[in-house]
Amino acid sequence: MNKRPPTTRRHAAILIIVLVVVAILALSGYTFSELMLTHYESTIYSGRQVQSRALVSSGIDSARWFLTQPKDLQTDAGGVYDNPAMFQAQLVAPNLDPRDMGTFSILAPSLDSYGALAGTRYGFEDESTRLNLNFLLLADKFQENGGRTLLLALPGMTEETADSILDWLDEDDDPREFGVEYDYYEALEPAYTPTNGPFRSVEELMLVRGVTPDLMFGQDTNRNGMVDPHEMEAGMAMGTATADPSMGDMTRGWVPYLTLYGAEKNYNSAGFPRVFLNQKDLDLLYEELLTAIDEEWANFIVAYRLYGAFDGDEEGESAVGYAPDTSQEPKADIGQVLELIDKKVQLPGDDGTVLVSPFTGDMLAMSFYLPELLDNCTVISTPIIPGRLNINQAPAALLAGIPGMDEELYTAILEERVVNPEESADNPNRKFETWILTEGFLFNEDGEPDIARMQQLSPFMCGGGDVYRAQVIGYFQGGGVSSRTEVVIDNTALTPSIVFWRDLTHLGRAYPLEVLGINLTGQIGQAY
Repeated sequence: MNKRPPTTRRHAAILIIVLVVVAILALSGYTFSELMLTHYESTIYSGRQVQSRALVSSGIDSARWFLTQPKDLQTDAGGVYDNPAMFQAQLVAPNLDPRDMGTFSILAPSLDSYGALAGTRYGFEDESTRLNLNFLLLADKFQENGGRTLLLALPGMTEETADSILDWLDEDDDPREFGVEYDYYEALEPAYTPTNGPFRSVEELMLVRGVTPDLMFGQDTNRNGMVDPHEMEAGMAMGTATADPSMGDMTRGWVPYLTLYGAEKNYNSAGFPRVFLNQKDLDLLYEELLTAIDEEWANFIVAYRLYGAFDGDEEGESAVGYAPDTSQEPKADIGQVLELIDKKVQLPGDDGTVLVSPFTGDMLAMSFYLPELLDNCTVISTPIIPGRLNINQAPAALLAGIPGMDEELYTAILEERVVNPEESADNPNRKFETWILTEGFLFNEDGEPDIARMQQLSPFMCGGGDVYRAQVIGYFQGGGVSSRTEVVIDNTALTPSIVFWRDLTHLGRAYPLEVLGINLTGQIGQAY
């Protein structure tokens, strides 16, 4: 048998080794290439993620800039409620490849006049359409158990949970009728202490007895303010979707109903502070009133402060020509601006002259003078008014829970209100909650405008607020990487400020591209 020469065997072994080395080198080269490609793609992804966050920041700055504009200019430009031209698919970063164009959209849930979900709109959500948790104790001062009444309007709320929320807010350690205080939380494992003060976030409610994640968040897992089809399907599959009609609309949970920020400017439509009617310096009060309103009105208001209301039967005369003695100390404060309607004042002296209010209870007359009176005068000394509910846009559940509201009035408001404020911009009465009085939806047993009931309702209602919430999405026309932020912008001061910012990117884009919009113009700041 012939044996292979040793040299041949060595050559074969070397060849095998060379082949192995070549294979290893090739594999290493391939692995290195794949690694470099992965790093490259990761760099591109990270860069686009940074860009998408910058797109969100551009959207927020655009929103703040828009809010600095005068109301009439905002209205002319489409307003803040639903304005695709300003807030949908706004191009920020142009690119030769349309798929790489960077844009932002600003969205909010759209509600119909009954406060039910009706899709998506491009604009802001008025925070005054939500219940301000930190207003609840103040509501108790306006009406007994006012805070509990407001809370019980939330779908699925119980008296036990409502009182526990109020106990969490109040300063004492005495539990309310159905509530709990320090002792309850101290006995938990682990134990913790109630704040006995204002909520610092809506999510802090999760620490209160009786509040659960299902109650707070419902099926809205991506936190876009709506329940998308896949969320409802998941809820049904897990048995968490609400099917009990007595629970009301719990699909979105309580979060869309609640806020810590709802407030209104205490300024007139020209941007100046309203005249505080209860200031002690009557000289200054009279001077400010003469600048803001009619002289007869100013005369009567100062006379009312000086001498209070007169209940006699004398008919009285106009305050035209009356010169109030502003050097005296005022004897009466004004509880509400509406208190001045149909009042009389008796002047001191032998003749006992009686002045009659220029503000009559006639419905037609009120429709003319109330917008001007409410726009320029206030009994609240602070520059902002917190917590009142916007009756033009509030969800039906919250509207029904306003203390003093009944089914007849609640139904009338839902049927007659105009949700988009730009559609009623020419009607000054609709800027104030008193439109329900001036348009004939509030009568007493005698068939006359029910001013007393309007006074009862007014501390809880307004015609619109000045703090806004929106979701801002930064994205590329071709899809892929995106960022999403929920932001609350406080426009009660001269410069709009961000009071709440939450990054929701980890929960996904939450809106399909066809809803966000595709900008085909190629022009910065123009929508498709």
